[in-house]
Amino acid sequence: MPELPEVEALRDFLDDHLVGREIARVLPLAISVLKTYDPPPTELEGTTVTSVARRGKFLDITAGRLHLLIHLARAGWLQWKDSFPATPPRPGKGPLALRTVLSGGDGFDLTEMGTTKRLAVHLVHDPADVPAVARLGPDPLAESFDRDAFATVLGGVRRQVKGALRDQSLIAGIGNAYSDEILHVAKMSPFKLTTALGDEDITHLYDAMRTTLQDAVERSRGVAAGRLKAEKKSSMRVHGRTGQPCPVCGDTVLEVSFSDSSLQYCPTCQTGGKPLADRRLSRLLK
Repeated sequence: MPELPEVEALRDFLDDHLVGREIARVLPLAISVLKTYDPPPTELEGTTVTSVARRGKFLDITAGRLHLLIHLARAGWLQWKDSFPATPPRPGKGPLALRTVLSGGDGFDLTEMGTTKRLAVHLVHDPADVPAVARLGPDPLAESFDRDAFATVLGGVRRQVKGALRDQSLIAGIGNAYSDEILHVAKMSPFKLTTALGDEDITHLYDAMRTTLQDAVERSRGVAAGRLKAEKKSSMRVHGRTGQPCPVCGDTVLEVSFSDSSLQYCPTCQTGGKPLADRRLSRLLK
């Protein structure tokens, strides 16, 4: 799933390619993609894009008085096109979900692979009209989100720390992959409870979060949209690297599997050398 660094890179790319440009056509091509119907997407036609923002994992394209909000979910992606075929695509065929064409003939496609369709597009007058956006917590890279603000967020819940990092209502933009990476940098078990975090733990975790995300944003900056996924995968220290050596200590990266996801960690760096139980209600093996 694209997370904060990849979405920020897409925002930066679209800011260069969309702002000041006129939208000619918006073509929803998958029934599941458009989550709002009033206003209709035809109201974007003839409007000029004035800004592109990121809200957590959402892209927010402002044109006229409207906001086109895009959440790529697990298997969605954005593909820039310098031109399009003269014949419009047929709805429901292949991974193509939505096409946006600019007055110059270029634009972008939103695609989604697989059978589970979660890619979501909302067209609204106010981003807060989208419930998932209205619920977003603070952005972890915002200047105002300092160590004390982070401590306040974590102090308000009793959660396993990985789950807290991934909760979009607590902190916006971190998903499964970067939470694994942050916890590896912080040398912290993914199942440590937030209520067990001392002041030093919170400081280490905050610093790990900021540096991990900032480094990933810098690596992604200027990378072509088509290469962002490969860049993300190649830069991971533990996520997606089950069975490979930890780049810090050389121990074997282990995995805990759940019904719809998995996490990876280094036992030497993060759990005192003890493997985590690979079951849904995981706890350290005695």
